[in-house]
Amino acid sequence: MNVHFLVFAEDRLFVPLSLFVELNSYCQSATPAKAGESKPHAIITGNVFALLRNHLRGSGCMPYMADMKVRKETSNFFYYPDVAVSCDERDKNAAEDFIRYLRLIVEVLSPTTAAFDRGDKFADYRISESLQEYVLINQERVSVECFRRNAEGLWVLYPYSQGQEVQFASVNFSCGIETLYEDAIEIG
Repeated sequence: MNVHFLVFAEDRLFVPLSLFVELNSYCQSATPAKAGESKPHAIITGNVFALLRNHLRGSGCMPYMADMKVRKETSNFFYYPDVAVSCDERDKNAAEDFIRYLRLIVEVLSPTTAAFDRGDKFADYRISESLQEYVLINQERVSVECFRRNAEGLWVLYPYSQGQEVQFASVNFSCGIETLYEDAIEIG
C-alpha cells in the first residue's frame, strides 16, 4: 500500500495525505511527500524521464524527476510531480530549490492519489500560464490521458491506449505507448 503524507516544513508535522485531501485544506509551506511507491510507478516514471531527457537534450528544456519541487504560483505551496519539464530561463537559477514555469507535467497515477491528481492538483496546476500539458499515466493498465491547453485556453483531453502513439505536443515528443510501460506491466 502506498502511503502519502503532507510534511509541514515549519512544524515537522506529518499528516496522512488522504486526510489532507479529504479536508481539502491547503496550508502555506505544506509539501506532499511520497513514500512506498510501487515498482510499476517507479519504472514508468523512470521511463518517461529517460525518454524526455534524451529527446530534450540541447533544446533549452529540462526535465525533472519527483525530487524537484514545483511551486504553486499563487502561494508558498509545493508539489512534487513525477516528471516536470521547464523550458523557461527563470527556472535555471541554481540558487532556488524549486521550479515554477512548467511546460509539461506528468503524473503516474496511484490508486490512493488518482482522484487528487485528477481534481484539486490539476486545478492548482491549471492556474499556471506556462503549463501547456498535464499527462496522467495509469500504472495498472495501458492508458494515458493527456490534457492539452488549446489556443482559447481550454483544456482538451487526448486519451491514448494500447497500440497508439502518445504525443506530448508541448515538447514535440512522441513514442509508442508501450515504450512508456516497458518493464513495468504485462502488455497483452
